[in-house]
Amino acid sequence: MLMNRRTHYFLYLLIIATGLLLSCKQKTKTSEEAGEVKTPVTITPVTFKPVSSTVALPAVATYMNKSTIRATTTGIIEKVLISPGEFISVDQLLFTIRTREAMAINKKTQLDTTLDFKGLININSHKEGVINSISYQKGDFVQEGDEMAAVSEQNSLVFILDIPFELEKYIDKNRNCRIILPDNRQISGTIIRKLPEMDMQSQTIKYIIKPQSADRLPGNLIASINLVKSTSEKAAVLPKQAVLGDETQTIFWVMKLINDSIAIKINVTKGFENNEEVEIVNPVFLPSDRIILTGNYGLPDTAKVTIIKE
Repeated sequence: MLMNRRTHYFLYLLIIATGLLLSCKQKTKTSEEAGEVKTPVTITPVTFKPVSSTVALPAVATYMNKSTIRATTTGIIEKVLISPGEFISVDQLLFTIRTREAMAINKKTQLDTTLDFKGLININSHKEGVINSISYQKGDFVQEGDEMAAVSEQNSLVFILDIPFELEKYIDKNRNCRIILPDNRQISGTIIRKLPEMDMQSQTIKYIIKPQSADRLPGNLIASINLVKSTSEKAAVLPKQAVLGDETQTIFWVMKLINDSIAIKINVTKGFENNEEVEIVNPVFLPSDRIILTGNYGLPDTAKVTIIKE
């Protein structure tokens, strides 16, 4: 009888100890799970599309031809109908000159009112363009052949493109190009020829671009030409913020998800890039691969993450 009581008491203590042990293990496990940290991230797929690697180069607008407006007679300028910077058309009236013969006769008309000789000679433009300078004003005396104004001919407007010597090999594939103006307007252009000498200081070659536009652009306007270096019909592209780099910007990597909670570090080789996108040349990614877009900075290899946005 005494043995049965002791046995029951021992079994009772054993059950209680087992329960306490299991409870401690459960608490330890729960505590460990509660201490596990997962970084919240967003992800992006790899996109495949045609891309071009370009380099932006400056191009300056200039008028290749300037014509001169000359006096066709000797006399006093009666009217000046233009101003510097004004656009003029063909046959537009620019100046009126009263001849010296008319000035002499006018003195006689004051004595004899039957004489009426105005002697006004009109000076018209023979080409359209922009008034570059005016040499005389109303009331000035001019002689026949004097230069009265200089006109930058509109049809001679070109852009001068400075190309580094090492990039000249790309000219042939860029004969037809886009001229990007400072207000972000774009006009078509054609690279027609190069000038014979390099710039000694910058070691660049000057090419002439003819714009395919009737826009009236001022001289010395600085535009930009995107020179295409290479193209790819199906390049693997990621948003720029998805690609990380070391301090020297020589080693680059992305964080790729292998499941919904673990990301691994993948070293990559970059191709072209702009302000928004980066081409991934190596390794080869699949359209189904998921790359961390935000939350990737500072993540170690095999980092635990939680996706907050697909």
